[in-house]
Amino acid sequence: MSTPLATPQCTPRSPDPHAPDPQVHRGAFSLVSVPPALSVVIPMLNESGNAAALLEEVVQALQGRIDFEIICVDDASQDSTREVLYALADHYPQLRVLAHAERAGQSAAVRNGVKAARAPWVATLDGDGQNDPADLPGLLAVRDGADAQLKLVGGWRVHRRDRWSKRIASRLASAIRRSLLHDATPDTGCGIKLFEREAFLDLPYFDHMHRYLPALMQRAGWRTLSVPVNHRERGSGASNYTNLGRAWVGLSDLCGVAWLIRRSHVVAVSSATAAGKESSASVIGSAP
Repeated sequence: MSTPLATPQCTPRSPDPHAPDPQVHRGAFSLVSVPPALSVVIPMLNESGNAAALLEEVVQALQGRIDFEIICVDDASQDSTREVLYALADHYPQLRVLAHAERAGQSAAVRNGVKAARAPWVATLDGDGQNDPADLPGLLAVRDGADAQLKLVGGWRVHRRDRWSKRIASRLASAIRRSLLHDATPDTGCGIKLFEREAFLDLPYFDHMHRYLPALMQRAGWRTLSVPVNHRERGSGASNYTNLGRAWVGLSDLCGVAWLIRRSHVVAVSSATAAGKESSASVIGSAP
């Protein structure tokens, strides 16, 4: 398993031909004409007390290393999260704010943020401040040193800063998940991840899919890696999940993901042009 990484200088990959067109895009308060190399997507629900500090840490971690944008998605918060984000957009030109008209859940917030992203690669962070943005350069360095088959680098919270009941429930759920999905991922629930935008949007969407991204990426024929990252106590506010609620929903989701994996396999596809040039790709096909 990978060892903790330092914070090296990151060299962005060459532009992705399938990235969104470099058109002028008006965010919540800013106008940006050049597509960035990295989009940082942060779903938020009632995180007014954590938003400002988290955004400052993201900027400090990435400024001068890579061209980036930050997309915060407010999932119909009942506190002042949306107003705080709008105010922060006046201060951070990299920030774009998306707002759900009604609560849709974390997976929907992540997906809508990724769909709005203009960079070919996306990093995600939880909005509660427990993920450390200082780990982002390390994830980028792993990606830059890997081959093109690597489409996701996920965080691994080796030393978790959660209540003991949450840690025990998470370990039990992880053991069950690994036994069924065989995804070789020690911490699929860690919010800090780096993945290719196109590969993510090609995955089947369902509620709570964000907890199964490594397994879904592997199902699509791609390689994933887990990297030890820092984990911190929540800055303020309360968790939006309960152990019982997460376990009940997770059981049905786990069965669904296991079914998806059984019912599909990767097929190598080659194509040729009139000039005789041949190319190849991998796509999902139906299982025999």
